[in-house]
Amino acid sequence: MTGETISMLGTWMQQTAQGWVVAGLTSSAFTLGLIHFCSGIPMLLLTMHGGLAADRYDKRRILIITQVVQIVLAISIGWLVGSGQIAVWHVVVAGVLLGISTAFEMPAAAALVPELVERSQLKAAIAVDRSTFHATRLAGPALGGWLIAQLGTASAFYANALSFVALIVAMISLHPRPRGTDEEEAMRKTGMKEGFHYVRRDKPTLAMIWLLATLTTCISPFFMITMPLYSRHVLQIDAQSHGFLMASSGIGAFLGSLWLMTIKSDRRAMYLRLGAAVVCVCMLSLALAQHLWQAITAMSILTLGTSTMFGLANTIVQERAPDAIRGRVSAILGLSFFGVLPFSGLAVSEIADLVGLRVAMAGGSLLFGLSAGLLLYSHRRLCMKQPVAVAVGSEA
Repeated sequence: MTGETISMLGTWMQQTAQGWVVAGLTSSAFTLGLIHFCSGIPMLLLTMHGGLAADRYDKRRILIITQVVQIVLAISIGWLVGSGQIAVWHVVVAGVLLGISTAFEMPAAAALVPELVERSQLKAAIAVDRSTFHATRLAGPALGGWLIAQLGTASAFYANALSFVALIVAMISLHPRPRGTDEEEAMRKTGMKEGFHYVRRDKPTLAMIWLLATLTTCISPFFMITMPLYSRHVLQIDAQSHGFLMASSGIGAFLGSLWLMTIKSDRRAMYLRLGAAVVCVCMLSLALAQHLWQAITAMSILTLGTSTMFGLANTIVQERAPDAIRGRVSAILGLSFFGVLPFSGLAVSEIADLVGLRVAMAGGSLLFGLSAGLLLYSHRRLCMKQPVAVAVGSEA
């Protein structure tokens, strides 16, 4: 947990710094979307292979290799920024390489958490994991903004490179996965179609994947991609204030992740609907905000809703997933975010350039409210059905 916390702090610091660097190189929202698109394409193409690798091989080794790759990328971009040679194409190339690394890191990390605890403790483990993620999301951007102001932008990239060492040490300290039953081990050697076959048949899992894809299409691009432009050109604030705005997104997200531990299974559908309503209203409020304090308030409550929805969806999927294909199911779930975001980010960025960022944010809010409302209404009895059985050699 300590290693993950330090590593995630560095990751958020670098994301804040990189967004600020790119926003200084261009005022085009489409360019920001294009950068995320280029980094997302490798994830779209390779994430299922990453899930297959997570089921077949040692997840610890996969994570160590991907951390080393990310150390090299962080140092490289930091040097380019510090020497004044950074250009948009550098960020694009680094994004593509990072996307390849993340395609293998994401399903391995998602499948590792359930592997470390008993199934009865899974909800609490996911909540703790998400609270760590969002606590660092709270502190990381603020620390990144402070480092940019005090030591220069490159320092945030170097700090991120150093932070990966803690996670590598943590991975080395873990014991290998114990061997499962003969049937489970045989299932681990099957192909990717078994993961798709399971997801297609298990309706609650499929509903959660569609819900996250909708959230990623309509809402996530605004606070994941265009927020540096929102800070620079809409609110017209400096780097440190931008860091505080991004840190405020971690406040609600952190509270939402802690809240997960208190939500009972039979009330999940209700809280998913409530989360969708909160997200819709707060995104609209963010679009209308005129001052930093208004944006911080809207962002904090917005991420409370998104964190609740992401956490509940992840818990529902992981509780139902068979151990032998958990990596592949995690990969498909991850694609509902990482696979969709490159395309939605590119589309939203182009729309923002055409109609203005405020109008695009308001439109995304309304579209999400309509889509999520229809989806959740048609799946009012989430998790009432038992998970589908998985047999070796099942056909898609």
